[in-house]
Amino acid sequence: MFAAFEKPSGLPDKHILFVGLGNVLRRDDGVGVYLARKLIENQHIRVLNVEVSLENYIGKINAIHPEVLILMDSVDFNRKPGYSALIPAGCLADYTTNTHNVSLARIGEFIHARTYVLGIQPALVSFGEGLSAPVKRKADQVAKKINTFFTCE
Repeated sequence: MFAAFEKPSGLPDKHILFVGLGNVLRRDDGVGVYLARKLIENQHIRVLNVEVSLENYIGKINAIHPEVLILMDSVDFNRKPGYSALIPAGCLADYTTNTHNVSLARIGEFIHARTYVLGIQPALVSFGEGLSAPVKRKADQVAKKINTFFTCE
């Protein structure tokens, strides 16, 4: 979907909430936060940056009443760094990482919206700041496409 740079089919053009997840002190794990900062809110989308505390924002997310929730995060797809995919949250393996206290695969149980994960394969998740070159390049491409998809009719 976003990996192929096509407008995701079946996603409405209104009431979409993009949520940035990750730890900016663990290099590429902060890619979701980076993406959230790059997106432009408008009549079609809202953006919420939760960093490592998704569980603290469940009430706020439900109060926003999005039709679609897109969680942006680094995901280990066992692919080349910078690979990206938009997948239903329930399709992720049920796991908790060091930066999430709630599994992204189970978040749909708490959120009243169709929930997807926009994941980007990290290269580095060691302590440090800044994204690796392939992850930053992909994140910039994805942010540009999202801003274009949801601002142009």
